[in-house]
Parts: sequence; C-alpha cells; structure tokens
Amino acid sequence: MYRTHTCGQLRAANVNETVTLAGWVQKVRNLGAMTFIDLRDRYGITQIVVEEHSPADVKAVAGGLGREYVLQVEGRVVERSSKNPKMPTGDIEVVASKLVVLHEAEVPPFTIEENSDGGDDLRMKYRYLDLRRPPLQRNMILRHKMAQEIRRFLSDEGFLEIETPYLVNSTPEGARDFVVPSRMSPNQFYALPQSPQTLKQLLMVAGYDKYFQIVRCFRDEDLRADRQPEFTQIDCEMSFVEQEDVLEIFERWAKHMFREVMGIELTEPLRRMPWIEAMEKYGSDKPDLRFGMEFADLTDLAQGHGFAVFDDAEYVTGFAATGCAGYTRKQIDALTEFVKRQQIGAKGLVWIRVEADGNVKSSVDKFYSPEQVRAMAERAGAKAGDLVLILCGKKFKTLTQLCALRLEVAQQLGLRDPKKFAPLWVIDFPLFEWDDETQRYYAVHHPFTSPKLEDVQYLDNDPGRVR
Repeated sequence: MYRTHTCGQLRAANVNETVTLAGWVQKVRNLGAMTFIDLRDRYGITQIVVEEHSPADVKAVAGGLGREYVLQVEGRVVERSSKNPKMPTGDIEVVASKLVVLHEAEVPPFTIEENSDGGDDLRMKYRYLDLRRPPLQRNMILRHKMAQEIRRFLSDEGFLEIETPYLVNSTPEGARDFVVPSRMSPNQFYALPQSPQTLKQLLMVAGYDKYFQIVRCFRDEDLRADRQPEFTQIDCEMSFVEQEDVLEIFERWAKHMFREVMGIELTEPLRRMPWIEAMEKYGSDKPDLRFGMEFADLTDLAQGHGFAVFDDAEYVTGFAATGCAGYTRKQIDALTEFVKRQQIGAKGLVWIRVEADGNVKSSVDKFYSPEQVRAMAERAGAKAGDLVLILCGKKFKTLTQLCALRLEVAQQLGLRDPKKFAPLWVIDFPLFEWDDETQRYYAVHHPFTSPKLEDVQYLDNDPGRVR
C-alpha cells in the first residue's frame, strides 16, 4: 500500500498514529538541524519533519529532495508546536521514519501554487504541471460535482440522458463545421456537431419527451473570451411544453445547483428581463447585475447643438461610473484607449465630470451650456462624485461597446465580486439579427423565441430577406 491517508486527511485526532503518505514535494525548508517538507496531493498539504536524530538514510534522502519530486513518507503523527490555522492539517505534522523517492523531477518551469509565476503560454505548454495547481483542481472537482447534480436533478424530473452521435451530416448553423474524412467512402466527410439540435428533435419526434445530455460541441471558429473550438454544454429538449414550463423546471434546477454545489440558497424568484431591455440598459444579452451603472439614451439631449460626432450618430448613450469623478486625465485617456482597441472598435470617448459641489465639466464643453451638460448627467443618473462616460454610433454596436467599458470600469472599482451572484432570465429574444458585414439578417437560435407571422417583415418584397 503506497499510502494509508491522503495529504489533506490527518487531524489532531490522528496524533500518535503511524501513517504512510504519498504525494509531490511542494517545498523543502532545510534549517540545518531539522528539515521541513510540504507534501502535496489533490486533497491538501501535510508538513513532514526530518529531525536531527532521524535515521541517517532519511536525512540523506531529505537533503536531496527538489520541488515536484514524488515522495512516499512513513512516520508518526505529532501535534505541531506552532500551529498553522490557514491549513486544514495545520494542527499536526508527520515525523518521518522512512522516505522513499518514487520519482525524481526536474525543476518545474513555473511554481505549482495558488498563484503561479508562469504565463498562459508556458502553463499551456506544460499543461500536466498546471493541472496540479489548486485552482485548476478545484475547477475539476466543481465540474464533477455539477455533472453529478445535473444528472440527479434531471433524472428525478423524468429526463432521459441519451448520447447522440459525434459523426453527423453537416447542418447550417452559426459557425463552420469541423470535417472528418470517411475512409469507407472516399471524398465523403462527416461533420462534428456544433450542437445536437437536429438529433434531439428526432428524439422528440420519436416520443422521448424529455431528453438531456452533457455534450461536447465543436465549432471551427476563432478563439474568443467565452468561446473555444470545443466546449461542453448542458443540452435539453422537451415536448408538449410552453415557455413557462421550461422556465419553471430550469429555475428550480438552477436553485438546486446553487444549493447543492455552491452551498448558496436562492429564495427569491429569478428576475426576468426582455432582451431589448437588457441591451438598452446593459448592452448585453447576459448582463452583469451585480452592480448598477445602467445605460441612458442621451440621443435627444446630445443632438442638435453643433457637435457633429453626436449629430451624425444614430444613437448616443452613456452611464454614470460611480465615484469616478476623481479620475485623472491619464485614467480617462486609458479608458479612451480601451474602447478604441480593435476588439471594441469605438472612435473615442466623451465624458462628463460631476464635481463634489455639483458643478459639471465635460470634454465637449464648448458645444454645450452647463445646463445642457447637467441635463445629460442627470439623465444618466449621475450624482456628485460620478463620471459619465458616453459613446455614440450605430445603436446596437454602440451598446455592445459601452457594455465592454462598463465591465472594465466595474472591474477597476472591484464591483465584479466572484462570490456574489445575480442570476436572471433574459426572455423575448428577437428572431433575426442584422449583420453589418454581410448586410443580411440571420436567425437567432434561442429556445424562447416565439415569433408571430405578423412580426416578420419582408425586405424589398423578397421572402428570402426578412426583417
């Protein structure tokens, strides 16, 4: 037996027990008379002690240890004289009577710690080392717990988990397919599914009225912050239901997941927000509601005063950055450069500063009177000490750009607390969206889209072009 306990298991109740541990050497501290070794596995860290009167072979092994050596330790659990309350095993340590190096290791290219000193490229090159780090281990464990609870809840609700094929015919969806050549049929290709959409609809036709799958999907497209070529989604389909049925089941599912996996009790009904409201107030169909800074339409107040940038724009909108009136010119210039980045694409940034005494100052003062500037600030909900940030252009493009700025400011202000949650349903998505590049409308795939025939407008009397 390589170990009797894990490195995160021992407590004060185990004092005087003889145990065997195995794991990776996190750190070695040689103090001359004594050597301390932090031994790590995915369960935690236990401190190992090699004392002055320990056997010579044990001291020899301890003297040659390096980071990430794989080590087996046999010894007696003792109470630590200097306890470490930050560690679950901080009340004890193991006095080594035997050390066995199971595998030596080269010095790793980055530290295997909570916060590593390795950059993204280096950590991806040595992915097997990066996966030893506690943050990634926690993510893997969380993913496992979520998968278990997803299956448990949906199974109790009568859903069947059914695997669908990975090799399918190409179907028109939102991205390019990955194609796989067929050995049996030369010049013929399979496609990897972007989603199991067609396959799950076949299951509904076949009478399997509740289906789910934790499924891998593939899209041959460029990397984005929230998208990669292969990803996993919780895929569901139901028959003989309306929107309210879907919302009711999956709201209970969401609350179950928060309670069982995160230990968070959500007692209030989830907020519901129409898509157009989410876009006009937050510039996103998945808005972050953990903080305010809602957008305000300033078009009518901003236009007609001789400022050509606003006068020629389709839409002018802004928000009040709470407590940011004290931003320096350098900080505002940094925000301007942020929105002008290629990924965002704004031409510039207009600002209004509301001073502590209520006076207003703007980057476009020469075009507007103080009253007109104050009216825009008040429309944006600005109070004394706030900074109003304004963008303009095509409506939905401008809203998306301002969303990126809102999130950046919130990040700087520490408002995006990862331990705070504000879930909501975004409903009433549009059926089609306009693409400026192709000058065409594209269908928006969303489970709650339920268009009426009278809502569909044909362009230029062409049924192939739909508004």
